[in-house]
Amino acid sequence: MPATNNQTDTGARAAVLFLIAGPAGSGKSTLCDRMASDTGSFERVITATTRPPRAGEIDGVHYHFLSEEKFDAHIAAGAFLEWARVHKKHRYGTLASAVLGPLSEGRNLVINVDVQGAESFRHAAATNDLLRRCMVTVYIDVPIPVLRKRLAGRGTDSADEIERRMRTAMAEMLEKPKFDHIIESGTRDADFEALMGIWRMATKRHEKA
Repeated sequence: MPATNNQTDTGARAAVLFLIAGPAGSGKSTLCDRMASDTGSFERVITATTRPPRAGEIDGVHYHFLSEEKFDAHIAAGAFLEWARVHKKHRYGTLASAVLGPLSEGRNLVINVDVQGAESFRHAAATNDLLRRCMVTVYIDVPIPVLRKRLAGRGTDSADEIERRMRTAMAEMLEKPKFDHIIESGTRDADFEALMGIWRMATKRHEKA
């Protein structure tokens, strides 16, 4: 099973896998985009989903679009590092091949996950040397009043949806101590600079390994 292979490729010593988690409205997707676009040193992990492509989306570029049957087959084969059903509809997951292959080639990766996904990655890393060596988990922490203001300010969610997201956020915050690093969210630029600092620390750690 790819997720539990005990791989030890020395080319991955300099590679970093950033797992960025945080509540809706924390800016984690923006951070992932900036790590890929601004640094020129990171690639976003392409995840899989059972939802149909939206206009302009390309299979293998935005997502790996899978049928329900194909998704089931991947689960049965142990091909996912993590997966979940979102909002009781479509399923999303991270294929081990989309992570372990690039890391074994020394390529830096960044992925936006929820706290449950991060926990699944931790379980996988417990039996995978490559993943354990490269993985750095980061939680973007936003005070509840600020988070509520951000969600309301987006103007994209109903009042009921905002309340649902707030309840989810409060539950997710209980998982903060499990993360390697916590960024106390401020401005977008400040959050990005904090993440860059964590990258520098992770690089030095690898150099000493």
